[in-house]
Amino acid sequence: MDIKQLQYFIEVANNNSFSRAAEHLFITQPTISKMIKNLETELGVPLFDRSRKKLLLTDAGHTILEQAKLIDKAFTNLEIELDNLLGLNKGHIRIGLPPIFDAHFFLKIIGCFHEKYPGITFQFVEDGSKKIEDDVDNNLLDVGVVVLPTNNEMFEHFSFMEEDLKLILHPTHPLANQIEVNLAELANESFILFNKDFVLNDRIINACNNIGFNPHIISESSQWSFIEEMVASKLGISLLPESICRYLNKNVRTVKIVNPSIRWNLALIWGKNKYLSTAAKEWLQFTKEHLTNKNS
Repeated sequence: MDIKQLQYFIEVANNNSFSRAAEHLFITQPTISKMIKNLETELGVPLFDRSRKKLLLTDAGHTILEQAKLIDKAFTNLEIELDNLLGLNKGHIRIGLPPIFDAHFFLKIIGCFHEKYPGITFQFVEDGSKKIEDDVDNNLLDVGVVVLPTNNEMFEHFSFMEEDLKLILHPTHPLANQIEVNLAELANESFILFNKDFVLNDRIINACNNIGFNPHIISESSQWSFIEEMVASKLGISLLPESICRYLNKNVRTVKIVNPSIRWNLALIWGKNKYLSTAAKEWLQFTKEHLTNKNS
């Protein structure tokens, strides 16, 4: 038995599928199936019930999964400690970024860090704030960019951007030529929002509820470019952060929202009282300094 077998087993159990696990691990399905079969032979027990449509863990599988996760976590900590011994010549940093985030200036900072520490590698995961928080808490990410507020009991945070959301309309919409629009004027509109993994979804719905209406949502997406296309196709209206609006094409118009305006505040988060590798700590300090200088 080796750590790779246990990691493959954990991935299959998490996905309830050999094929999906193989995709995530960038290997072939026969390879992962053979690895799991060898593990079952070595342990002398079946780990999965393959007799049904959905792949299910056996009783032995549940027991071994709990222990496999502990071993995998210990192995990850061992790798982190070894990276620390090598100083900053080597390391890997996992960062969660929301697709709605204008990451241009952020990536410039990462580029500067890479010039200083070329041996450190990066993994970027695009998700909504809720999923990023879950992944940071579960040690699947080292740090993440999320919309505040966050859970201060679970996370440390560093706020670095605050801006308004703007109304996105088709150019022929009756409100498209307004300088500003009251939020209440959108009560009968069809909304296109980010999906429920995004805090922005809650922020917009709550703002509408607070002034007396529940927005009629006709579609949700995880990509701002697709939301832009839907607005350009006259499917509805949307609200996007000001920084994103700079990249929208002429097929849509942007208008200021007032009474109330809707703001969002972005922050870096990392686990409170949780282990961070030397590389992740150095990157956090480096990034905080550059963001502070940018905003001063």
